[in-house]
Amino acid sequence: MTMRYFITGTAGFIGFHVARRLLQEGHEVTGFDGITPYYNVKLKHMRHAALAQHPGFRSVIAMLEDRERMEAEIAASQPDVLIHFAAQAGVRYSLENPHAYLSSNVTGSFNVIELAERHKVQHLMLASTSSIYGANPSVPFRERDRADEPLTIYAATKKSMELIAHSHAHLYKLPTTVFRFFTVYGPWGRPDMALFKFVDRMLENQPIEIYGEGNMSRDFTYIDDLVESVIRLSKIVPGEANRIANAAIETLSHQAPFRIVNIGGGQPENLLDFVDIVERTLGRKAVRHMLPMQKGDVPRTFASPDLLEALTGYVPQTRLQKGVKAFVDWYVDAKAEIDGKF
Repeated sequence: MTMRYFITGTAGFIGFHVARRLLQEGHEVTGFDGITPYYNVKLKHMRHAALAQHPGFRSVIAMLEDRERMEAEIAASQPDVLIHFAAQAGVRYSLENPHAYLSSNVTGSFNVIELAERHKVQHLMLASTSSIYGANPSVPFRERDRADEPLTIYAATKKSMELIAHSHAHLYKLPTTVFRFFTVYGPWGRPDMALFKFVDRMLENQPIEIYGEGNMSRDFTYIDDLVESVIRLSKIVPGEANRIANAAIETLSHQAPFRIVNIGGGQPENLLDFVDIVERTLGRKAVRHMLPMQKGDVPRTFASPDLLEALTGYVPQTRLQKGVKAFVDWYVDAKAEIDGKF
């Protein structure tokens, strides 16, 4: 059955991959993206060009803050499902330009939430982040853990989005799923992410910067695993009919058709082990420039995948070695298509 999807952030890393998968399955996708210059927009245009090869794709270039334009486009596309990926991303950049995060992640997200209700979408899905857990001392991070001590403006704005979405789901019975991502990586990734930067600099024989003296761990999630998880969750519209019996892991609200789900495999990797894998994949050693922990960084992320598995029967499972190789293969080809460096 062909469905209509309205996806924000389709020129971004994750939104692009989800949109491409849906288009390959024969669905219709309206992609809404501001093509902001947070990083080189050529990569963003390349992603949209790839999506445009599918007849079911329609591109809209506009900002989340442009409520009138967004409403017109949602009305025109009449989506069954709205998936909101667009955001001002990046933990470290939030220290430099916090106002961009408030504008995009709070005001922009509120526009998405309100318009999804106004146009009666069947399922609203919102991309959140593991950064919300901050320096949670309890591992693995479970969706029911307290998450009200954010360490960055980025995390605070994402938590704000979650709270707004819950209140809206309660007031207007809008079925809403929030998913929290854990360190997503893979082909077409963002240039500000560690794997992209490490590979780029190592191929240029430049030193790589390793923060926290390498004493950090991350629950890496390969992009294809994340896409599979999102697609499966899109078919599980929050409601009492699919409440999980295990109350210890279920997050379905008792006040609203609203659920929060981690997307991560629950297998954190030490940062230095990650660098070792990149070195073996490239067949060269990195010049390691060790630096102290940056403001806002957390020592570890570690997802509990229990709720995701209970709902979908799926857990991210791609090994880091395989995922890193896939990124490197893509990067070598993509770099040749772009004038200069990303």
